[in-house]
Amino acid sequence: MGRRGYPAAQALLVLVHLYKGEPFAQVAAGFEIGTATAWRCVRETTALLAEQAPTLEQGLRRARRSGHGYVIVDGTPIACDRLAADRPFYSGKHKQHGMDIQAVSAPDGEPVWTSWSLPGAVHDTRAARVWKIAERIEAAGLIGLGDKGYVGLSEAVFCPFKGRGKPQWKKDANSAHAKLRAPGERAIAQLKNWDVLRRLRCCPQQADRITRAVLALQLREAG
Repeated sequence: MGRRGYPAAQALLVLVHLYKGEPFAQVAAGFEIGTATAWRCVRETTALLAEQAPTLEQGLRRARRSGHGYVIVDGTPIACDRLAADRPFYSGKHKQHGMDIQAVSAPDGEPVWTSWSLPGAVHDTRAARVWKIAERIEAAGLIGLGDKGYVGLSEAVFCPFKGRGKPQWKKDANSAHAKLRAPGERAIAQLKNWDVLRRLRCCPQQADRITRAVLALQLREAG
């Protein structure tokens, strides 16, 4: 990787790593550099990209400018290899080790914000409270739609009815709610098209930086 073409080569290296999720050793071999150099390139560039990802307030303003009256709140695990002190990182809901990332998306399925990370054992409601998601959505003049994992969070985030033997009107309401919330799953799927987010092979504490770097690239691609 010559110095003259270094910036372009570094950008390509990072894109390859993020999109294909290949280990540093493989990426380094492909670019004919050392593994430590590849690791440094990825770490530096993802940090810069993560800084360009929108804050929640910026994402909510973007949703309002697009004419949306609500946003979708969802949590997703970023899987990582099992750790020695694994209990805080194990999600019983998803049956895997990883980090919890909260995501907010627009009704058209465009991701507008992703949070910093918490250990995978953290419940979605607790994570949403840590990041004050409901309060910030309400302050933006919007409402949120969440799944049953957010029941009890806030009146600003509407959730499905829980329990068995529900009357038909509650079943109908849950069905309508699920249809409105479905694009949120597509938003997360777009982010996880970048294979690096399928399973981290680096320090799990990098999950948020990498996710926000991918978000910045995804939004840039969408224009």
